[in-house]
Amino acid sequence: MDPTARRMTWRRVRLLLPVAAVFVVIAVGWLVAPDVHGQGSGIPFAQPSAQHWLGTDSRSEDVLAKLAQGGWVLALVAALIAVVVTGLASMLGALVALRPRLAWPLAWLADAMLLVPPVLLILLVLVSWPSGGVWALVALAVVGGTPYTTRVMSAAASPIAASGYVQVADASGERLPYLIFGQVLPNMGQTVATQLGLRYVEAIYVVSTAAFLQLIPSVGSANWAMMVRENAAGLLLNPAAVVAPAAAIAVLAVVVNVTALGSSSPLGDRS
Repeated sequence: MDPTARRMTWRRVRLLLPVAAVFVVIAVGWLVAPDVHGQGSGIPFAQPSAQHWLGTDSRSEDVLAKLAQGGWVLALVAALIAVVVTGLASMLGALVALRPRLAWPLAWLADAMLLVPPVLLILLVLVSWPSGGVWALVALAVVGGTPYTTRVMSAAASPIAASGYVQVADASGERLPYLIFGQVLPNMGQTVATQLGLRYVEAIYVVSTAAFLQLIPSVGSANWAMMVRENAAGLLLNPAAVVAPAAAIAVLAVVVNVTALGSSSPLGDRS
């Protein structure tokens, strides 16, 4: 491996370290944090102390233990949504770029979906279908996010589809799956990485909002968004019960997005 390629690989690996560290902390916290449900100290919104480093919440349960437990569902569901939306949009975008006659129905569908706010769509469906739970939320997020992302991906894939080597492969009779997965998508790595980070941030917003509105009760009270909702009334008594989970959501979103944007730039350029 030449020095430039080695330097590029090392810088991209180094950019992945923060997001890997965040996910390791979330995973370890979920495994080792004590189960505090129903084991309250009897003092709601107690100030931080040697026994409770971040104090207690509205249920008089330890905030730090619930904080350690509450990130896994949010991180995992948001990652699933981001991966599915980005993967589908990448394939559809490449298909539209290779077959332009498919562009107008996609543009119409994307414009129609943009008219419906995602939170309103989630409210309409999950309120009338409460048993849908997390999987219904994932399906709604994918349906709502894929059309717009596909338009972005098709715009990025169009110059690649118009390049000489793709046109030669198409003219020589290569099948459409080969053109998509063998010619177009391998040259869209930076765009895919950037969109994956952006979709992850949006998915965190969607999942957090749904949990905050109690549309997916199956995530449990240790979920960071639920912690913010349940402890908002005691913000002045123990601010850590609200600030800590809110900060955890922000850190997760920012770290993943910055990592995706940095790893998509040549040589991990700081700009």
